[in-house]
Amino acid sequence: MYSSAYVWAKVLSHMEERLGAVTVSAWFDDAEVVELTEDKLIIYTPSDFRLDMIRRRCTAYIQDALKEIFNSDAKLEVFGDEELKEYRNKDKAPVSMDFNPQFSFDNFVVGGSNRFAHGAAIAVTNNPGEVYNPLFIYGPPGVGKTHLLYAIANGIRKTKPDANIVYIKGDQFTNELIAAIQSGKNIEFRNKYREADLFLIDDIQFIAGKDSTQEEFFHTFNKLYEEHKQIVMTSDRKPSDMLTLEDRLRTRFEWGLLASIEAPDYETRMAILKNKAKHLGVELDDEVCNYIAINVTNNVRAIEGTVKKIMAYRDLNGMTLDLENVRRAVEDMFKSEGSALPTPSLIISQVCKFYSIDEIVLRSTQRNKGTAEARQVAMYLVRKLTNLSLPDIGQEFARDHATVHYAINKVEADLKKGNPTLQNNIRDITANINSCL
Repeated sequence: MYSSAYVWAKVLSHMEERLGAVTVSAWFDDAEVVELTEDKLIIYTPSDFRLDMIRRRCTAYIQDALKEIFNSDAKLEVFGDEELKEYRNKDKAPVSMDFNPQFSFDNFVVGGSNRFAHGAAIAVTNNPGEVYNPLFIYGPPGVGKTHLLYAIANGIRKTKPDANIVYIKGDQFTNELIAAIQSGKNIEFRNKYREADLFLIDDIQFIAGKDSTQEEFFHTFNKLYEEHKQIVMTSDRKPSDMLTLEDRLRTRFEWGLLASIEAPDYETRMAILKNKAKHLGVELDDEVCNYIAINVTNNVRAIEGTVKKIMAYRDLNGMTLDLENVRRAVEDMFKSEGSALPTPSLIISQVCKFYSIDEIVLRSTQRNKGTAEARQVAMYLVRKLTNLSLPDIGQEFARDHATVHYAINKVEADLKKGNPTLQNNIRDITANINSCL
């Protein structure tokens, strides 16, 4: 079965031979494929005038083209707005996404670092689309942003079981958009997000700097906002710090409420630690809890990881969890602040996320402009942020040190020339890398 994009391109080409490229462009400029099978093609146009012209003057041409492609008679349907709406709603079941029930407001430990965001999340759950829309929660990794997103989803699901709740990560939104464009399924992509009752997007910072993604998100945001559908976003930084984010999106993100979550203070860490230990079925005395809370200061995720390692140490060694044994179990996890350097793999993965390319492509010999720039930026950041030598960096990319040296020099030269796009890209990528440490 051919892709819808391929078939539609062939159909348009067929008609251009008979009607001319100017005529086809005028009538089909905004037409999109809704559904394609071997015996049916459905297209949509938002213009009533074009809808009438296509039905009266182009149906035969389109069906001739389909017969050439499939060697059989295929039915053509042309939808306007009303037909498309009816088609979408026909036999439509509510979209149901499952969210881990462990992420609820009941087991979210509230402290001074997150009280404001927690209160805003509850308000949104109680009155979705009416207060704090959009809600923009920002803070470093592992402090509970995703927990609050899931808690909102679970809370609304209880009161509105048929609500269409959609959750996506920023980089996945880009990847789905690319796939939709390649397969000609733009309408399906838009329907998925623009018909949501609650739209949750995690790590929104990853759409910054991507023109097509920002354009698509802009229209999705507008439609949901105008229909009073609740939008909740999380990020590792506030909108004003997203240097490559379009101004029109930045202002919209700030329309509602910005709520920051900081790294938990000592008291909150103690409460989180005891809560996690209880949930995981391990008893830790106050002396042990105090030792962990003093040393694990970054985020909630690190606290949970520490408790799990202590449990593994206990189970594998059959030892009691006194302070001395706990010290031995987790001493390698406690590093002085600023001592951790990003790995080349982390840097490369973040560069690939930013430029929306596969790591295999980045490490390949492919030489198109976008790939070349991403590869050069990755080499530059590995050199800047790690202690690797040029030959070591070359091994990461299957290239010699001379190639690495050239790439780094080129990036440095462009930065010295004041290339604003490159400067902002490197700042955002560096911020993404640091947020993962």
